[in-house]
Amino acid sequence: MGRDRPHPRWRRIHPFGGPPPGYAHRDVADSPLHSHSATPRELGERIAAERGGGAFLLYRDGGGGQVILPLDGLPDRITIGRRPSNAVALDWDSEVSRVHAALERTGEEWTVVDDGLSHNGTYVGGERVTARRRLRDGDVIAIGGTSIAFCSPSESSTSMATVTSVGPHVAELLTPAQRRVLIALCRPFKESTYSTPATNQQIADELVVSVDAVKSNLRALFSAFGVDDLPQNQKRASLALCALRTGVVSRRDL
Repeated sequence: MGRDRPHPRWRRIHPFGGPPPGYAHRDVADSPLHSHSATPRELGERIAAERGGGAFLLYRDGGGGQVILPLDGLPDRITIGRRPSNAVALDWDSEVSRVHAALERTGEEWTVVDDGLSHNGTYVGGERVTARRRLRDGDVIAIGGTSIAFCSPSESSTSMATVTSVGPHVAELLTPAQRRVLIALCRPFKESTYSTPATNQQIADELVVSVDAVKSNLRALFSAFGVDDLPQNQKRASLALCALRTGVVSRRDL
């Protein structure tokens, strides 16, 4: 295995703790699913992957580009590490061992496995994986300095209530006007998952309302879905992604 340096983001769980396994927890890195750094095109690619229904991994490569790796069709055991021969090759990350961890599929479920393969450890949600751990939709796997999100849209659609990161049952809090604007915003995704959200003018024309009314409702929606702090050119795509991913807007609504 690679002779990696201890990861600087480990933090001890005991004031007199020593080296691993004393380092059993680490600060949780930002999820790659956060839309703050995603471009509208990347958000569209994510929507397309989620609509496919199959499990996939999402992370950023050494140049900062978004990588989406569908897991359907891959072997039931794949490895993650710095070697190019790994299914998930993180060759830019010097904190990753040559063969760092593995993902194993049993039926419809995936498990992350680290049976001492790595020097710096594998973490899910900030907790070190001591042998294996079942993955759930939205889990973030931290390997070296890289964060990999595990996405399982089919699990999300059957087990999650309609929620967003800012609170439960957001759909129940929307006014009829806000919901109509939200559906119209997402309407282009009916034809293509690589579309861009509708413009204010397109929404106004569809709903026969003023552009100012559309803007007012969108401001409320940005706040409700927690995307109002994003750059202006990312808010609309992020809102559409959140609405479609959480089921607030379903395909039949479009």
